[in-house]
Amino acid sequence: MTLNTIAELLGCQEVKSSTKITGMNTLREASEGEISFLSDSKYEKELSTTRASAVILPASKAHLLPEGVVVLESDEPYMSVALLSKHFAKLIQSSDIAPVIGNGTTLYPSAHIENGAKIGSNCTIMSGVYVGSEAVIGDDVILYPNVCVYRDCIIGNRVMIHAGSVIGSDGFGYAHTKMGEHIKLYQNGNVILEDDVEIGANTTVDCAVFGSTIIKQGSKIDNLVQIGHNCVVGEHSIMVSQSGLAGSTTLGRNVVMGGQSATAGHLTIAPFTTLAARSGVTKSITKKGVYSGFPLMEHKLWLKMQAKLAKILQS
Repeated sequence: MTLNTIAELLGCQEVKSSTKITGMNTLREASEGEISFLSDSKYEKELSTTRASAVILPASKAHLLPEGVVVLESDEPYMSVALLSKHFAKLIQSSDIAPVIGNGTTLYPSAHIENGAKIGSNCTIMSGVYVGSEAVIGDDVILYPNVCVYRDCIIGNRVMIHAGSVIGSDGFGYAHTKMGEHIKLYQNGNVILEDDVEIGANTTVDCAVFGSTIIKQGSKIDNLVQIGHNCVVGEHSIMVSQSGLAGSTTLGRNVVMGGQSATAGHLTIAPFTTLAARSGVTKSITKKGVYSGFPLMEHKLWLKMQAKLAKILQS
């Protein structure tokens, strides 16, 4: 799709450029031939270094772009991106190449492997499993019944995914009209599960809007966990049942999240941090430690507070 076509589609000021746009990406990750956007002022600093061919943004921010980057002016950049994302959405099945199945892999009869998928050696793919187009699965992987791996997702070696889990479903992203209608932002990224990851039953890991949601090596995810789009779970982290991450949150190495603990989006949690059960995290954590409660506080302080509350109630 050319830039002048995109400008016309979005109702932007006329753009005299026939540059072909092949995809969408963030300001930081975009390369030549891709289009990006600015909808949050905290990302302004990335405008001056972006390598995108074009950027959708308010007219007042256009002067911050490098020379040669085409400006698509919009009063509602996020809405514009949502409308445009549909035109770059990937097809569910986009390959005519038969799937590749490695030596020693057991494929149960009711499993369905789309064209373009690749499965390594000595894997066990059980009943009702679905593996999408262009997905890549490593060696010694076990997919229990009814696991769903969406297109383009990458599964490392010695990964175990228990029954009913979904890897690569759409992240929860919508732009909202002034009348309260919700316009879908199509999620065009993927999920990467690195080596030795284990995913419990009925857990969901959403694909990224752009780029990848990543579960790093050795992490263990319990049953009934939700991991939002563009999250990164650090090496050897543990997420206990019913915990959850809102989009674009990054856990450092060896973070432990207790049952029903959760984070808001766009946060960073320091390595070797422990979040006790039912913790609610609304701000980034820069110092490792054990934290509890909502609002979140150090666990020792939370225990003291609970003791004092008990005395007040007993008096």
